[in-house]
Amino acid sequence: MHDIRAIREAPAEFDAALARRGEASVAADLLELDAQRRARISAAESAQAEQNKASKDAGAAKAKGNETEFQRLRALVSDKKAEIAAMQDEARKLDAELSKRLAGIPNLPAEDVPDGNDEADNVEVNRWGSPRDFGFTPKEHFEIAGVAPSMDFETAAQLSGSRFVLLSGAVARIHRALAQFMLDTHVDENGLTEVNGPVLVRPEAMFGTGQLPKFGEDSYETTNGWWLIPTSEVTLTNIVGDAIVEESYLPRRYTAHSLCFRSEAGSAGKDTRGMLRQHQFEKVEMVSITRPEDSEAEHKRMLRCGEDLLERLEIPYRTVVLCTGDMGFGARRTYDIEAWLPGQNAYREISSVSSTGDFQARRMNARFRREGGGKPEFVHTLNGSGLAVGRCLIAVLENGQQEDGSVTLPSALLPYLGGKSTLSASGELI
Repeated sequence: MHDIRAIREAPAEFDAALARRGEASVAADLLELDAQRRARISAAESAQAEQNKASKDAGAAKAKGNETEFQRLRALVSDKKAEIAAMQDEARKLDAELSKRLAGIPNLPAEDVPDGNDEADNVEVNRWGSPRDFGFTPKEHFEIAGVAPSMDFETAAQLSGSRFVLLSGAVARIHRALAQFMLDTHVDENGLTEVNGPVLVRPEAMFGTGQLPKFGEDSYETTNGWWLIPTSEVTLTNIVGDAIVEESYLPRRYTAHSLCFRSEAGSAGKDTRGMLRQHQFEKVEMVSITRPEDSEAEHKRMLRCGEDLLERLEIPYRTVVLCTGDMGFGARRTYDIEAWLPGQNAYREISSVSSTGDFQARRMNARFRREGGGKPEFVHTLNGSGLAVGRCLIAVLENGQQEDGSVTLPSALLPYLGGKSTLSASGELI
């Protein structure tokens, strides 16, 4: 959400920043709407002053026995009351329209974000590990002999339709082990607080993090008006919604392992094979809430938390900073961590780590008060996948596959698998 006062102060700069995202200029229209709103408010205040004076004068006329003047002033008071109500109603409507338009405008990109149109213009900033030389043509995850019996898309389709999967046996256990490994690392080593929160939220929570109103079609709404979360970013970030916290409370660093739900609207024909793009999936999320001056360092810290997990899992990856045309609606800067998937012979996103500045905080009215006092300020919020569990499972299976259909598992998972290090070609942990 944007501050109309900031747009008043620098309309050309606001439009220029939006243009970097491929958005049309809006400042002039917004300021005209704002001017109309403020004019109604000012007129209502003037009419209120006139009403108050007329009411006072009417009392004086009554006291003097001047019935004619009293009746005239009483009629004026009544007229002003109706006039004030009409102008206040117009001001409320204009304010609602202004808020609606502001809510639909994406965040402004940070100055160091590269300009570009789409993912082809993203800029690589880090690379770790080298893709393995298999000595055979590597398969996609669902084609590996040891995996296929425990990754059932047909039964899932009978139960729920396309873009669902039924994991069982050893593969289900590896999937669970990955989530546990991620959580333990974040809590024990990265200083995050684990949260187990609801996956059904009110629309206000979805609005706060920017999923509503613009992207409602990408999520699922229940018949009673709740929404299934597309990411636990929604739950975790809204912990400070409509609150004023003390400066000593910050930073807050949260992590959660949750089910996530996305309709994948607009993704028809993309990644239809395997479990890369699902309607229901699991993710371990990271959310940080900081003072404005700390958010840049926090963004780098969160990025490193995600990268470190992949290094421990021995998965080659690269990190890219998204260009202006590829960033999400609420982000001012986003880093994508892309894991190497040998079955696709490509790097694919496994985490997005984003800084939103005060964009979300304004939408959810999340503020803090400095120790020295003064007016409350908006916090800064950041979020990132740490990591997407299903996509991480794909990366582990594809990078560890052997020619005989077995999979060698990373040593970081052994404590969560009873010390077993291999998924056999027959689908058992050994």
